[in-house]
Amino acid sequence: MSALLSSARPAFPPAAAPGPLSVTLDVVIPVYNEERDLARSVERVREHLATLPWSSRVTIADNASTDATAVIARRLAHAYDDVRVVHLAEKGRGRALKRVWSTSDAGVLVYMDVDLSTDLNALLPLVAPLLSGHSDVAIGTRLARGARVQRGPKRELVSRGYNVLLRGTLRARFSDAQCGFKAIRADVARELLPLVEDDAWFFDTELLVLAERAGLRIHEVPVDWVDDPDSRVDILRTALDDVRGIVRVGHGLLSGRLPVSEVAARLGRASADAGGGRLGMQVVMFGLVGVASTAAYAVLFLLLRGVTSPFLANLLALLLTAIANTAANRRLTFGLRGRAGAVGHQLRGLVVFGVGLAVTSGSLWLLQATGVDDHHVEVAVLTVANLLVTVLRFVAMRAWVFARRRH
Repeated sequence: MSALLSSARPAFPPAAAPGPLSVTLDVVIPVYNEERDLARSVERVREHLATLPWSSRVTIADNASTDATAVIARRLAHAYDDVRVVHLAEKGRGRALKRVWSTSDAGVLVYMDVDLSTDLNALLPLVAPLLSGHSDVAIGTRLARGARVQRGPKRELVSRGYNVLLRGTLRARFSDAQCGFKAIRADVARELLPLVEDDAWFFDTELLVLAERAGLRIHEVPVDWVDDPDSRVDILRTALDDVRGIVRVGHGLLSGRLPVSEVAARLGRASADAGGGRLGMQVVMFGLVGVASTAAYAVLFLLLRGVTSPFLANLLALLLTAIANTAANRRLTFGLRGRAGAVGHQLRGLVVFGVGLAVTSGSLWLLQATGVDDHHVEVAVLTVANLLVTVLRFVAMRAWVFARRRH
């Protein structure tokens, strides 16, 4: 046992060389000053694991406890071959899970809170889809149909409000981000853990959002859950940290800093377009880029109008903003970075720009050909034409300009 705990391994082993499996399930219990509940909880988990048809281990992740938790954990590890303990010098649930999961030799990695608020009968349906290869990540949920939950109205409101916030900002589709009952396949963990920055309570949310954006399958299990009245979580501080985490992850996804499409490609679990963002988010970003481009066009036109003709000022302003628009949509809307393909994207973007210019110019020509000389009618026709051009530009960018080429 001591050799196992002291063996030096890289922080994040490469996905291509996972090594032989020691056990099928590694159940991690992160703890901080849990001397009262630790032994009883580990005994209950071991008893339940003995009823399952897979080899298993319980790993106690001690987050720098200052009471007798570390002593009790060592006693348990000494008494049982299927219990080990990992001591960390710093606190943080996310930090503990990263450390243990990234060095585990199990096929499926599980974690649960030490208070065992979740009924252990949910463990089998949690891990079975991962072992069969059907799913990549599994979560217990207190907010889905079929769950049975006992907790106060304050925590219920906070939990539901947080998940509504996730759906509205990061467009999350999973129902419960922070239930302390989750599992992940080891190969998936090796790909996702290096991308997760949070070391505390936001770890769960960040992991799930990245998995979802990589096109991975998240299996949800409605659980029976009883609130722990002795919970020491600082709700206000955790909420503020979560908001900061949402902003950070959202920016990372929009800027393309988080390479979720590469994760999807390596795992072979999603289409080539995974990670590029769902249609709704792309529409929003395309619209924001369009508003910025329109404002930039107006400024450029006014500046150029003072030194050249209206026609040339219009052409130059449109051309410059079209180039900037293509570059911005490439990075922000469609998540493409680097120089590879950038010239081709700009050339195709200019073709789309030319089509749009032809449509608007053709609309004006038709008005003049019919003898209409009313500025209000011109504005109305150009508005409709520009709306049509905007829709066509988005479709062209999604289906042609920035479409990922299959080799």
